[in-house]
Amino acid sequence: MPHGDPRDGLTLALVSEHASPLVALGGVDAGGQNVHVAQLAGELTDLGHRVTVYTRRDSPGLPEAVSPRPGLTVRHVPAGPARAVPKDELLPYMGEFAAYLERDWARDQPDVAHSHFWMSGLAALTPARALGVPLVHTFHALGVVKRRHQGAADTSPASRVDWERHLGGSCDLTVATCRDEVAELTALGVPPDRVRVVPCGVDPDVFTPEGDRLPRGPWRHRLLHLGRLVPRKGAEISLAALARLPDTELVIAGGPPSEELAVDPEATRLRRAARRLGVADRVRFTGSVPRSAVPRLMRGADLVLCPADYEPFGIVPLEAMACGVPVVASAVGGQRDSVADPATGRLVPPGDPKALADAVAALLADPAERAACGAAGRRRVLTRYRWASVAAATEQLYLGLRARCPAPVSGAG
Repeated sequence: MPHGDPRDGLTLALVSEHASPLVALGGVDAGGQNVHVAQLAGELTDLGHRVTVYTRRDSPGLPEAVSPRPGLTVRHVPAGPARAVPKDELLPYMGEFAAYLERDWARDQPDVAHSHFWMSGLAALTPARALGVPLVHTFHALGVVKRRHQGAADTSPASRVDWERHLGGSCDLTVATCRDEVAELTALGVPPDRVRVVPCGVDPDVFTPEGDRLPRGPWRHRLLHLGRLVPRKGAEISLAALARLPDTELVIAGGPPSEELAVDPEATRLRRAARRLGVADRVRFTGSVPRSAVPRLMRGADLVLCPADYEPFGIVPLEAMACGVPVVASAVGGQRDSVADPATGRLVPPGDPKALADAVAALLADPAERAACGAAGRRRVLTRYRWASVAAATEQLYLGLRARCPAPVSGAG
């Protein structure tokens, strides 16, 4: 297939109802899905495809369409109020979202649609079926897993698991990001022959071992825990492990802006835990960190800790590995795929601060082993997890579907 001119490739519709790729381009508030959609869309454009990303309009000042680069358009879909709404409260507006997609796709039908997150899948399913557009879906997280781990704290709509089961059985192809997700999808009843694994990715030209790093404090070793300040990310496990690790500091990065940490419930809870554990003087909370500053933060750490209770995929281990920093992570979800134990780091049981501390202590005591793990992690990223590789694998799925389906007729519906 010729590359270069977007008109030579496929016309692709990426649907990401709550996670705009434009946020990822801006940096500060980007989550994993924002980054995933932004990077995938950009790489697919580089491969010569014409890409439109559909995301919900969450501010009255947003234009209907933005073209951040040739071949890529982001459409702000009027579905629900033009303000920020928690994603778990967006389900009532997916009918409006679907109606917009059907009108837009009837004017300019995509060759393939790819929805991200379960509500995006519901919004895309009706117009895709009405217009004969092949539909690929990526869940990013499954409600059954969230409910298992969060119980009553899960704020997802009660119907989420049933809708995910319906969606998995109705779309043409489900893209899982790790082997653990394949098992969960199979248990949910999704036909295994309609599931393919394509991991998330990382930009190794941004996340690199070369460059400046955050200056060290008075302690001999530094650990980094990076992620949203929510209990499932396991920051309290990192604190409990720190209590077993003398002459070591812990940087906890993520959450609200630094000036709001004092009133943030989870930051307050973690600070109380640090005092109770006797490590408050060795813990630093940074608050939210712009994505442009994350590589510098990682390069300044001896190890990156990822002790989540569960992790649908986990971008942080890839970013650390790309920076040449070993990872000690819980053996859950996508981390079981990305972290190769013992080559690039260590995997430990979730919720076990002693196991985490023991693995960390062994690596801190062996600089040569840390260096070898860091170098191996960088090689693993370069061979398996470049965004260009992720996009190329996704492109092959699109082309396979496109070959099996008749070409959509422009203006149909």
